Amino acid sequence: MTRGARLAVWALALTVVASIIVPALARRDPLAIEDVIARRLLPPLATNPDGGWHLLGTDRFGRDLFIRTLLAARISLFVGLAGSVLAGVLGVLIGAVSGWSGRAIDRALMSLTDTFLAIPRLVLLLLCVALWSPGLVTVVVVLAATGWMSVARLVRSEVQGLRHTAFVEGARALGTLEVRTLLRHVLPNALGPALVAVTLGVGNAILLESGLAFLGLGVQPPTPSWGNMIAGGRDIIVTAPWVALAPGLAVIATVLLCTVVGDAFHQRLLGHARPPVDP
Repeated sequence: MTRGARLAVWALALTVVASIIVPALARRDPLAIEDVIARRLLPPLATNPDGGWHLLGTDRFGRDLFIRTLLAARISLFVGLAGSVLAGVLGVLIGAVSGWSGRAIDRALMSLTDTFLAIPRLVLLLLCVALWSPGLVTVVVVLAATGWMSVARLVRSEVQGLRHTAFVEGARALGTLEVRTLLRHVLPNALGPALVAVTLGVGNAILLESGLAFLGLGVQPPTPSWGNMIAGGRDIIVTAPWVALAPGLAVIATVLLCTVVGDAFHQRLLGHARPPVDP
């Protein structure tokens, strides 16, 4: 792994730790609205009348933006990771069954996959979120239900390339059950591209969650997420740009770090590519 990739991993780990520890140590409740007149829209590095220091300033309700940005990181990182992992699991299952089964099942599953791929994911997200009440669980489920298709096609391709290899034929000759052959001998050799896709999908899921929250279809205030924080600062972007810039830069940095880590996994997979082996 390159130095840049290692730095990206450490930066993501630091973000996760900070999002857990820093809000818990805050002197004030980051969701509380108190003493608005004296604290509202303080610029970065400003000090409030009580002597408290605000690294990124405050919002229109006098709440510390640094604490709220880290608190929102919990939501965005959880949604991105959970949505991408669940989509990956669903994609692996569908891709494995499609690649291993007969022509009829393969054709049916790939037709379903192509149908979902033909519809823009954002349209599917907006449709699904509009049908159910916005919230954390809804966003995670919708991200998983609309993000499995690319993983399924990758796994299907890998499984089809492995199903007639020597070690699979040997397992069949020994009378091993088809399901056991697939799970123990084929899938471990087919998961590399899927893991790369899931890693890269985390950043994409964070972007989509932020977009839904910005439109008011994701996590709802007063619970902070990067998307609804940006939405809360869009009408004062000229007079108090830090209110929207703080969560916006957090989104950009996190997605960039996830992309760097995903690319590193991809390069590592290419660099260590070797003929499949019997685990």
